Amino acid sequence: MTLRHMKIYVAVFQHSNITRAAEELHLAQPSVSLAVKELEEYYGVRLFERRGRRILPTEAGREFYGYALHIASLFDEMETRIKNWDRIGTLRIGTSITIGTHILPELLHRFQEQFPEVRTEAEINNSSLIERRVLDNAIDVGLIENQPEHEDICAVPFMRDELAAILPPGHALGRQKKVTLEQLAEYPFLMREKGSAGREILDAAFALRQQAVHPVMESVSTQAIVRGVAEGLGVAVLPYLLVRRAIREGAVIQVSLAEPMERNLNIIYHKSKYLTGNMNTFIELCKQYGEETDHE
Repeated sequence: MTLRHMKIYVAVFQHSNITRAAEELHLAQPSVSLAVKELEEYYGVRLFERRGRRILPTEAGREFYGYALHIASLFDEMETRIKNWDRIGTLRIGTSITIGTHILPELLHRFQEQFPEVRTEAEINNSSLIERRVLDNAIDVGLIENQPEHEDICAVPFMRDELAAILPPGHALGRQKKVTLEQLAEYPFLMREKGSAGREILDAAFALRQQAVHPVMESVSTQAIVRGVAEGLGVAVLPYLLVRRAIREGAVIQVSLAEPMERNLNIIYHKSKYLTGNMNTFIELCKQYGEETDHE
């Protein structure tokens, strides 16, 4: 049996008339009658009783209609969804904590204005886990703060960010125009957790200087670290995107690093990933956002 048989049967059942069903389907009446006959012969049951110009379903016919309607409707739904996937599908996005907190909400707002019927699913975690999720095809597009390590991942920079040294108000180093990491390391240090992009950059910078730093506080929460610095627990080096508000409000003070530490924020996806139209649109929105931020 074919899908054509199912659609013809549904039309005949709904109209109780071969002629009207043929008109709806734009088929010749004999073709519709033949399809119904073929169904009855195939299943070995009578599906309709003929009464004058009307045909009425038998008990078997009513049972068969439920299946035929479901099959035909499911096929139509599949056709609609797949042909319009870029308009009504799902976009799975994963971001690092920094990007998810400060950039993703604006990106999602812009994307949903263009694709209101596309469902977006967002996962926020540290960069290494987002990279793993891209490799596992658990997300379509990732936004992370470092360069991916795996060769199967493509990375496209979309904006730049810098690491900022922050101190408690009134700190001794606050009177200097610039400070070195060595100077900062002389004070209690507050750091993000291992595995976060900012922590990896900072650890690498200290390793190059053959300097070991044992933080007095580690946290997945940047706000907890900022609050700790504001309360005088120590100093920190964090992404500027995460601390600019606290700096503007005067909760902490920023001192320029003698050797600036900048990094690219990257769009990542698997090299074998087929990028749909809505994925490409999201990637372009990320690039536009980065260009706007660079010009601020």
